[in-house]
Amino acid sequence: MAINSALPNWKDKILFTPGPLTTSRTVKQSLLRDLGSRDYEFNSLVTDIRKRLLDAGGVADSGYEAIIMQGSGTFSMESVISSTIPADGKFLVIINGAYGRRVAQIAEAHHIAVVPLIYPENSKPDLAEIEAALEADDAITSVAVIHCETTTGIMNPIKEIGAIVKRFGKDYFVDAMSSFGGVPFNLAECEIDYMVSSANKCIEGIPGFGIILAKRETLLKTEAYARTFSLDLLAQLQRFDIDGQFRFTPPTHSLLAYHQALVELEMEGGVEGRAARYKANYDTLVAGMREMGFKEYLAAEDQGFIITSFPYPKHPNFDFEEFYRALNERDYVIYPGKVSEADCFRIGSIGRILPADMMALLAAIREVLVEMEVEL
Repeated sequence: MAINSALPNWKDKILFTPGPLTTSRTVKQSLLRDLGSRDYEFNSLVTDIRKRLLDAGGVADSGYEAIIMQGSGTFSMESVISSTIPADGKFLVIINGAYGRRVAQIAEAHHIAVVPLIYPENSKPDLAEIEAALEADDAITSVAVIHCETTTGIMNPIKEIGAIVKRFGKDYFVDAMSSFGGVPFNLAECEIDYMVSSANKCIEGIPGFGIILAKRETLLKTEAYARTFSLDLLAQLQRFDIDGQFRFTPPTHSLLAYHQALVELEMEGGVEGRAARYKANYDTLVAGMREMGFKEYLAAEDQGFIITSFPYPKHPNFDFEEFYRALNERDYVIYPGKVSEADCFRIGSIGRILPADMMALLAAIREVLVEMEVEL
């Protein structure tokens, strides 16, 4: 039997998730070649990726460095936390969801003193309380916040927080995992020292590495701070400075895909162009879900357009596992909820999807609700 005939037929599912996401056919095709990790062509490609990342952050000539770190986005966040906070440092972590809690857990795993500032998952942080916390404890050296907290989809005010953090002279970390490349913001204007994101989010690449945009002057002051060997952020930058190469084996195929994804970001009109498509996806989703009788978990003024949480219908026939499976069988993948205080599911508006894909998902949801005999 020929090998190809033995392979199962497959069809791409459409992923309405916070990542990994639906990718373009051309991004997938870009994987279909091999390059050596020390090859001059590969090194040139990595250099171009790093330049394009600075362009996407609006800091091409502002003293920032784009550093690629193997592993998931969480690996990159751990790299920043474990490499840049001094041994006697203290870390203020602003928490209004699961990913803020994860940042605190990473720090605690490295025996870093954490000052958690905790808010309900459906509330933005209180700027006056952040200022008061910094006023009360001069030992705090660093502050972290999640930009788009995908637990709910809330967008935290990173520019306003950054102004407060810098007024007190602290280092500022922003987890922009699910917003960078899809939500326009300028790192310098937000006064960010370290921003972390992931290959498989709004840039629309595939998993394999995370990216850190770091203020070079700030990072160079962290010599000997690193608590790990392989996640040493300064050492990774120093190796890039020497010859543009990674310290350890890079995810070559993921980087090939990412370069193509960055080219396609530029073709779409950059971050602003991509944000317009994502916002159109979100508007289509919310209008259709409201028409069916669903309501968003967050207040409209707090909701971002990256991912939206919807509380379960109160109808006794509704079962999320059945709902999820029926949509999946139609090749539409949504996401379970992560909200602590309410039963919700989540639908993302990002990835290589269009308003027409949202319309198709909405039609599928209507069909499934009829099959389940759920009336809203």
